[in-house]
Amino acid sequence: MLAPILSGSSSSTLDKAVQTLSDGGLVAIPTETVYGLAADATNGTAVAALYAAKGRPAFNPLISHVSGLAMAEQLAEFTPLARQLAQRFWPGPLTLVLPRKPDCPVSELASAGLDTIALRCPGHDMARELISRFGKPLVAPSANPSGGVSPTTPLHVADGLGEKIQLILDGGPCRVGVESTVVGFDGETPLLLRKGGLARSDIEAITGPLAKPPEGSPKASPGMLKSHYAPQAPLRLNATTAYDGETLLGFGKVRGTDLSLSPDGDLAEAAANLFAYLRKLDKPGIRRIAVAPIPDEGLGEAINDRLQRAAAPRDNTS
Repeated sequence: MLAPILSGSSSSTLDKAVQTLSDGGLVAIPTETVYGLAADATNGTAVAALYAAKGRPAFNPLISHVSGLAMAEQLAEFTPLARQLAQRFWPGPLTLVLPRKPDCPVSELASAGLDTIALRCPGHDMARELISRFGKPLVAPSANPSGGVSPTTPLHVADGLGEKIQLILDGGPCRVGVESTVVGFDGETPLLLRKGGLARSDIEAITGPLAKPPEGSPKASPGMLKSHYAPQAPLRLNATTAYDGETLLGFGKVRGTDLSLSPDGDLAEAAANLFAYLRKLDKPGIRRIAVAPIPDEGLGEAINDRLQRAAAPRDNTS
């Protein structure tokens, strides 16, 4: 069944979108850059459903969309320069990658297990009004199947994802039409992580020259380092039982589980718990970790990809 396309920004339309998001559903929303596929950024299961709908091959960090600087400052640590950029270019096509606050409510899955969070305030009235009404940030990667052309109209969304999502909001064609520019920081040094809808020269008028990210930087290419996302204890994969001295991270009905990604074998639940549970196991006293088999299908492919990276021999550059 195709998702309905609702026109305009009436209260009834936005109320329906808020209810859909509150229920863990997926809503395509207009921004000035491209149409985004929105989910509650604080709901790991909803974020997992978003990955599944897009057919995204790996858990890459997602941008959390906020209603303004006040909401963003509840989620991340802003330097004076980052705050100056937000004040100058938000709402607009600029994403800032900043350290997550310790109590940041955004799902670990949305940040792909990193200690940073990508934030943007979209320059589209309907998107900001929806976020304000919802009261929480929304992750919203482009609303197209992974690898496809980014959508700039509601019909583009319907053609690619119409049967996999719950609702499409029609806010007209996108004004910018390319993704946001992404800026991160290496200490006090601003980095250009992705070129996009905001010109480099406009940013550099405030920051001075933007540096390139260090080679192999996880901020520039999240998940690309072989041993990224790894707890200190070594991991043994596809374990049906724990050996002496191992802590068992289970899935499904595997016996002897110390902590289970999903007791019922639900891949969406497992994806939602993955990074948070790896962090739980990254503590003194846990010497080795055994991980139960995960079906290598659907979201299981991405879960296994991240577990294989975590189990790989350590890379000193990670």
